[in-house]
Amino acid sequence: MLARIRSGALMGIDAVVVDVEVDMTLGLPYFNVVGLPEGAVKESKVRVISALKNSGFDLPQKRITVNLAPADIRKEGAAFELPIALGVLAAAKLVACEPMGRYLFGGELSLDGNIKPIRGVLPLALAARDGGYQGVMVPVQNAGEAALVDRIVVIPVGHVREAVGHLTGESVIAPYDVRQSDSSGPGAGAQGPLDMSDVRGQSEVKDALEVAAAGGHNILMCGPPGSGKTMLARRLPGILPAMSFQEALEVTKIYSVLGLLREGQALLSDRPFRSPHHTISDAGLVGGGPLTRPGELSLAHHGVLFLDELPEFRKNVLEVLRQPLEEGQVHLARAAQNVAYPCRVMLVAAMNPCPCGYYNVSTHRCTCVKYRVADYHARVSGPLLDRIDITLETRPVELRHITALDSTEAASSHYRNRVEAARDRQRHRFKGDPGTYSNAQMTPRMLRRYCQMSAMSQQSLELAVSRFGLSARGHDRIIKLALTRADLQGHSKIETEDMCFAIGCRVIDRRGWLPARDASSISYSDPKQSARLGK
Repeated sequence: MLARIRSGALMGIDAVVVDVEVDMTLGLPYFNVVGLPEGAVKESKVRVISALKNSGFDLPQKRITVNLAPADIRKEGAAFELPIALGVLAAAKLVACEPMGRYLFGGELSLDGNIKPIRGVLPLALAARDGGYQGVMVPVQNAGEAALVDRIVVIPVGHVREAVGHLTGESVIAPYDVRQSDSSGPGAGAQGPLDMSDVRGQSEVKDALEVAAAGGHNILMCGPPGSGKTMLARRLPGILPAMSFQEALEVTKIYSVLGLLREGQALLSDRPFRSPHHTISDAGLVGGGPLTRPGELSLAHHGVLFLDELPEFRKNVLEVLRQPLEEGQVHLARAAQNVAYPCRVMLVAAMNPCPCGYYNVSTHRCTCVKYRVADYHARVSGPLLDRIDITLETRPVELRHITALDSTEAASSHYRNRVEAARDRQRHRFKGDPGTYSNAQMTPRMLRRYCQMSAMSQQSLELAVSRFGLSARGHDRIIKLALTRADLQGHSKIETEDMCFAIGCRVIDRRGWLPARDASSISYSDPKQSARLGK
């Protein structure tokens, strides 16, 4: 007899509906799986037979053929074991086929018939809703994740006998109630013990980070060891606005596909923070490998990607960031498949001014020769720097801030309230542009539509472009940055002080790192000093 049951195969972060066709005919006992299965799927036949026998099902000694269609899509993972087992029972006339057509199935079987959690349940549930199915039947541990999708029924099962009982009507399982989930909604998660008040001094750098958080801008900090670059970067997620439900769903899909959701965790509520080591490969950073998996760049989607010791990363690894940072997507073309992963991230990078770290630091002696300093900075290419909105210097923390017993530093909540207010203005601004969440994501057409400048700010921008030789991309990024500061200050349009601040945050465009390190200390929040840059 021929039985048909449906499951899903992952392609990127989406699921494609797969027909699991099971044919049981007379012949020597044999179990074969076809349809481009990879190793774990081929091994499923052993686990399926053992699980069914240990669950008390008496299978006839016949030839069993399982076809996973469409056959040109690679099938991987253990999620096909539950649908294969139910298909075998239906082919043996132990279960009716009709109830199986209402659901998509997914689950891994243990040898005693228990159903283990799988990865990629959220894409499977989305495929069920979009395909017009009534719902999904998934492991109990994954039920909360599947319940995030509306307009479908989620049937949680813990053993293959429970699945059979529900399909035959002997013991109907109640649909999963989303209120059973202990996961909190978007923005409700704790931000952890890291607080901006822990960082002493560096008020100008904090102001720049606040602007970066308010508009989703990329930022690069250059300064000596101990100046607080890493501390500031790790506290940046604490001042970012809460994710919307749609943003949280996009992030959760990526973590679901990779199986990185914690047990009992249905929805990621906090913005991700990823900090890969500088020895990472290009495939590890942007994705790829034999199975074309998402990389650290996609894992930081709608969050922060922190690259510490930026010049220590291999050059080919840094260069692959250029297109994804511009487009918000990484496209991976392989012989077997072509997938695209989302990667709208805030790039936060940190570097030392020289290999020893103390170039032009008054309290330490630099041991690097001039050409080594220049070579060190040349490891970060100009096209990559052109995609960074804010480049700033961090100075050693003053002794009075270090020894002060009573800290008067502003807490993360102070910055976050201001950032939330600025993002509210941006949400209102982009309500007619789906998929755009912040100023940094504006297209050139949106830039012309939304960025209104005063006459003086327009004149300041034109002067900066002609004097510093800014690229077209640098010109647009300055406008986006100025608009974000205007949102923070509550200005209806870009004023002169907003434009001067944005120009002052482009150290690279003005004169490069080394001359800037030789110059005196610069206040990035003072428009008068920012306007004098380059003179």
